[in-house]
This record gives sequence, structure tokens and C-alpha cells, in this order.
Amino acid sequence: MPVREIAGKTVEFDGEGFMVNPDDWTPEIAEELAKEEGIDQLTDLHWKVIEFCRSDFQTRGEPPTLRRITKAGGVPTKELFALFPKGPAKKVARIAGLGKPQGCV
Repeated sequence: MPVREIAGKTVEFDGEGFMVNPDDWTPEIAEELAKEEGIDQLTDLHWKVIEFCRSDFQTRGEPPTLRRITKAGGVPTKELFALFPKGPAKKVARIAGLGKPQGCV
């Protein structure tokens, strides 16, 4: 598994670019990963989604799906796609330091 330095920390990633250990995550890492995903600046709404996903993961033990983010997280699908274009569940999971959500290709 690839290990790389990001935001001053050595972090292990899987073959698809997801962090292996969510406990290695920091907000600074999130900012760097967001830039890699084409999101120049994380807004308060981005952080709301990221924090929901991390909290939901802590509770349920798996990254939330798109449907769960929209229903339980309270962010409409259209807004989620505007925040995290082209595959929002995957992008937010990656930025939030989580694994790939179930059902994502």
C-alpha cells in the first residue's frame, strides 16, 4: 500500500487513494486532499458534510453512502453534487479520511 507525506504527516493509502487509517486524518490533510480532488477551498458547508461523514463513520463503522449523506446528513443531492462534483460520496469519503463507501464503483 502506498505511503506518502501529506500536510507534514506520513499516511498510508490504499490502491484507490483512500486513507487506510481514519485516525491519521487531520483537517490539514483534508484541505490537501480536497485540492487534489479539484476543490480549491473547503467552505463551511463542505466541513458540515465532512464532519457528518466522520461522525457517522464513528457511529456505524462504515463510510456513509450518498443516500445516507442526503437523508441523515440533511444535504440535498443537488447541493452535494455541487460541493463534491462527479462522485460526491467517494470524494467526501476520501477527503474525510475514510474508506470507499459501499456501492461506489
